[in-house]
Amino acid sequence: MPKGYLLLILHAHLPYVRHPEYDRFLEERWLFEAVTETYIPLIKFFDRLRDESVPFKMTLSISPTLANMLEDPLLRQRCGDHLNMMVRLAEQECERTRDWHDINFLAQMYKRLFEEARDTYFDRCGTRLVTAFKEFAESGNLELITCAGTHGFLPLLSSVPNSVRAQVFTGVQEHQRIFGSDPKGMWVPECAFYPGLDSVLAEAGVRYCVVDSHGIEHADPRPLFGVNAPLYTPSGVAAFGRHPTTSRLVWSRFVGYPADPVYREYYRDIGFELDDTTLDPFRYAQGVRAPTGIKYHRITGKTEDKHLYNPDWAADAAYRHARDFVGRCRDQAMRCGAHMPMPCVIVSPYDAELFGHWWFEGPQWLYHVLRELSFGGELGMTTPGEYLATHPIQHKSMPAASSWGRKGYHEHWVNSSNEGIWRLLHEAAARMTQTVDNATALPDGSLKDRVLRQAGRELMLAQSSDWPFMITNGDNHQYAHRRIGDHLNRFHDLLDGLSSQQIDTKRLDAIEYMDAVFPKLDYNLFATAN
Repeated sequence: MPKGYLLLILHAHLPYVRHPEYDRFLEERWLFEAVTETYIPLIKFFDRLRDESVPFKMTLSISPTLANMLEDPLLRQRCGDHLNMMVRLAEQECERTRDWHDINFLAQMYKRLFEEARDTYFDRCGTRLVTAFKEFAESGNLELITCAGTHGFLPLLSSVPNSVRAQVFTGVQEHQRIFGSDPKGMWVPECAFYPGLDSVLAEAGVRYCVVDSHGIEHADPRPLFGVNAPLYTPSGVAAFGRHPTTSRLVWSRFVGYPADPVYREYYRDIGFELDDTTLDPFRYAQGVRAPTGIKYHRITGKTEDKHLYNPDWAADAAYRHARDFVGRCRDQAMRCGAHMPMPCVIVSPYDAELFGHWWFEGPQWLYHVLRELSFGGELGMTTPGEYLATHPIQHKSMPAASSWGRKGYHEHWVNSSNEGIWRLLHEAAARMTQTVDNATALPDGSLKDRVLRQAGRELMLAQSSDWPFMITNGDNHQYAHRRIGDHLNRFHDLLDGLSSQQIDTKRLDAIEYMDAVFPKLDYNLFATAN
């Protein structure tokens, strides 16, 4: 038996961005970029591992909002259009750079990558990436888990407890609807835990969650093995703590692997460098420059002077860094496992979009890590669910309030830049509970039933943790404010119509079409009785 196990966990999430009222919408590009640069490369490397008979195991969390977007017919069609457009842009780049050998070589590389992505999307997946992830889950390579409904920051929603309950139960129900199975675990948004959340998770049937390292280190009572073993909360839900060393190796932009100067530079993109006439046919908003995914430079150093990217050097670095990572984890397992009655765990959770989108070579690195782990020895690979099944006896303790955000608690989601939104969200949540409490049993599909279901969707969409995060960062803050305002306005309009018994059916139809997430949402989750 290995001395320890590496638990690789990727969290794939995007806020629900769907704007059918426009032919093209800038923020929908977030989904298309993630599909092109992260989700499809992961599928390609998983396919490669499976073809090579590598028995890899890891965990993938797919948030309900992302899963709904990946299954949405309109967004699937638009994503296919985007891939076709990227192939045309790369073809244009191959022609534009034909006299510059080094750059033309890279343009040809992007043309091939975009063509492969398009083939994977249409031929391998039939435009439904969810089916590929389900295949890997059925073969035992992936443990698919869920997340709270719209990725709400649960500690800051807990003043109206049924908002937390609705977020958690909707996440489980959507996973069952889309993937056809019960999720063993839940990625609590931003790894944000508070004592009492475990009871809601247990009621929803969730067996485990992931918290930040200090949530385990400051648990009460303090667990004997720290983050090297999971602990059981009083409600029976297991909490796995993020390992700080492996996190720093991959996350840090200063000392982590992605900072290597041979890797591709994210911020140098032809979308910010070419003339308007060249870029106009490929823009999502007139006059607005945005990344295209075609980048010709490597990190090089801290100055603006960047050297051209060399994919062979980068591929070699990804292999070396993967071996270094596995070697460090193996050393950690041998040190800790020697003093534990069961194998230790090294929990390494990351945002999936780091791999490929932000760190271009990330999927290659992950491929080599999984290959290295398949050779066995002192370090194995498993998933949280399988580890608990094999080693069910663990310490019992309550994790401390924590998150993986700045300074480890809630500051990034509530501060002077965004504190005003929380009163509005809490008031709306209290109104939703009061309205549902006062509603009599309604037949499914009736007008009142539709209003309450859509009001629940609007409230949950406004509660997404992405919006306060964007406001704090200053990036896309105007869009974030607009989304919160739009959803709360629709929410109150719907309930005003319900209370006055003057429901505007045409407006209801339009809102249902625009915000078509969670088609089976149970608005009774907001009721006090629950």
